[in-house]
Amino acid sequence: MAASSEISDGDDAVELIVCDVPASSSVGSNGDAADSVSEEITPLLKQPAEKPKINIFSISYPRRKPRDHVIRVPESEAQVSQLILWLWGGSRYSGMLCVALSSFIYFSMEVVSDVFAAQSIPLFETAFARCTILLVLSYLWLRRTGQPMFGPPLSRKLLILRALMGYLSLSSFIYCVQRLPLSQAIVLSFTTPIMASIAARIAFLEKLKIADIAGLACNFFGVLFIFRQSFTAQGELVRAGSASAANLKGMHYVYAIIAGLFSSVTGGISYCLIKAGSKACDQPVTTVFSFGILASPAALVCMFIFEEFVLPELRSLFLMLLLGGLAFLAEVFLARGLQLEQTSKAANFQYTEAAFTELWGIASSTILPSFGGLIGCLLILASTGCTIYIGPDKDME
Repeated sequence: MAASSEISDGDDAVELIVCDVPASSSVGSNGDAADSVSEEITPLLKQPAEKPKINIFSISYPRRKPRDHVIRVPESEAQVSQLILWLWGGSRYSGMLCVALSSFIYFSMEVVSDVFAAQSIPLFETAFARCTILLVLSYLWLRRTGQPMFGPPLSRKLLILRALMGYLSLSSFIYCVQRLPLSQAIVLSFTTPIMASIAARIAFLEKLKIADIAGLACNFFGVLFIFRQSFTAQGELVRAGSASAANLKGMHYVYAIIAGLFSSVTGGISYCLIKAGSKACDQPVTTVFSFGILASPAALVCMFIFEEFVLPELRSLFLMLLLGGLAFLAEVFLARGLQLEQTSKAANFQYTEAAFTELWGIASSTILPSFGGLIGCLLILASTGCTIYIGPDKDME
């Protein structure tokens, strides 16, 4: 059926034509009609959504090289961060490695002091400068990381005791160094790991296995072998009655020995307090900050009471700043190692400093190689290797 009509208006004419759907298409179901209509409409709907097969946004080969370049930089940074995390706390041997790195940093400080000789600075003045640098760097560390300066309230007593014991150990060691030959004072200071292991056995009920005791004894005998030649030379001075050996006789010598042993005992207790404080605060740097905030003013007072102030030169000042920064790193790694590892195993790595110092002296020709020194180094390195081979205890992991 079709209908048409014309509407004329002047010269223009409009014709309207209406066409009905054929009967055959209307006879069928409405679905057929809808299908035919949808088939005509569907291409119109899909056409705008289709993306061209090739355009400037789909071509990827010009951007491959810049993309690879951008990815490689984060990968290298990720590897460095993974290494730091593995050393700091992601490895089974992280505690041992941190203490070993601390001992190596202390050894590096001795090398720097020997290579870059500067003017003589009094001991309490050196201690004041170093403790002040520890205080400033630990404050900046805690401020940057957003950690509380004094830790949780329950840990503050531990931090105060750690600072007190640490400074008592430091001041008594300075007295020992001033009254005794340097080699004897160093040997007395190396009894600190033994005292720390005994204190940890009493305070924390840590197990002292035969291997741990044997390792500590082997390391201490290694230190005795290393400094045996110095003891022999000092004994000859005493028998000769020289004026330089006057301090090795009488009650002054006994007081110096007592001061050295007192330094070792308080140092061993300080190790245990560092371990307890680090675990309570969950931040090893807090123990370094607590020590610096007490030791820095105390060393300043002792400097003005017992010594004369020496104005350091520019080179000496730079050296003091460098050694203070290295001491901060050494203290942080020591605190982290004690936090992660059993005290006896961690303290066993403190003796590697003596072996490194002896080997460096032989390599730099400042120390004549001796059979006793080589035996001592071999004992220390063998004991440290056995400690690494045995590994951490299962209950400490």
